[in-house]
Amino acid sequence: MNTYKVIGLMSGTSLDGLDLAYCHISKTLDRWEYGIEQTKSVVYTSEMKEKLKKSILLSADELLIFNNTYGQWLGEQVKIFIKENDLHVDFIASHGHTTHHQPENGLTYQIGSGQHLANESACKVVCDFRSNDVALGGEGAPLVPIGDLLFFGNYDFCLNLGGIANVSFEYEGKRIAYDIGLANMILNHITQKIGLNYDDNGMLARKGSINNDMLEGLNKLSYYKLPFPKSTGYEWFVEKVVPVIDVTKDTTENLLHTAVHHICEQVALQIKANVTKDQSTLFVTGGGALNPFMMELLQSKLAPAVSLVIPSKKLIEYKEALIFALMGILRVEQEINVLKTVTGASKDSSSGVVYLPT
Repeated sequence: MNTYKVIGLMSGTSLDGLDLAYCHISKTLDRWEYGIEQTKSVVYTSEMKEKLKKSILLSADELLIFNNTYGQWLGEQVKIFIKENDLHVDFIASHGHTTHHQPENGLTYQIGSGQHLANESACKVVCDFRSNDVALGGEGAPLVPIGDLLFFGNYDFCLNLGGIANVSFEYEGKRIAYDIGLANMILNHITQKIGLNYDDNGMLARKGSINNDMLEGLNKLSYYKLPFPKSTGYEWFVEKVVPVIDVTKDTTENLLHTAVHHICEQVALQIKANVTKDQSTLFVTGGGALNPFMMELLQSKLAPAVSLVIPSKKLIEYKEALIFALMGILRVEQEINVLKTVTGASKDSSSGVVYLPT
């Protein structure tokens, strides 16, 4: 197999912005190798962030129109990225932005029209990686575990702390993964109340103390009792989590401190429940890995049996974009890129829809 030169695009539930990663990916015998050659993060304007946040409330017509305009916007960002760095690109692999995720109703929807993206960027596009798995009875999430397996399989656990916390690991000889629950989504919701996009380095959270009523309310959320495979998203956050936060009258520091304790408690519970040897490694990526307070607290809850491995900032920030680039390659090669052991689907699949520019 030749080296593929792919731009991976990722926009997550934390609404930080659009991540673009130009990756060189190849396979030698059974070993996959990657290089993240160029990266860029496009921060959403307050207007775009608000529109994405409220897209779940749009009418069907409005949502479909937004799907097209957002796809065109993605194409514009890719075109700028290619020109800035003089890139040769085989194709684009785009996650899109999830507006609706209700696998129990057979529904998942990521906006960012592949055809508009292809036409605007003049590149082939692979996107819509989730809907086929949902059609096969799966959760359509998490998708990153195929990359955890092929790129980072030497670690015992791979944890991603984006808007949502998800984990993947080997379980009874198979790769499994699921959404543990909350991560940066709750922290950003709290800081936005005081006009901050996020808690830089967890400095505000570090100054606080635990609000026991809030911690108990969060730990009692019924989602945590569900067996895997399972996944969640913004709808659950709005319906079940926001009321717990909003009923709590306390300082921002205490709310953040409590939320970080909750995140770390739930992650630690799941990791410790699945440890099978004396010493295990937990590979941590996503924005949460850049929060020193959260990492210190998580390590304290997992010691001494589990050690955190925190990679370079580039890999922390662009791992998901990298893995969607890999998923696009697997789709083009007609190889499996979504695992039934992860999603609960009736079978493994090579998922994604290909669009050609016109």
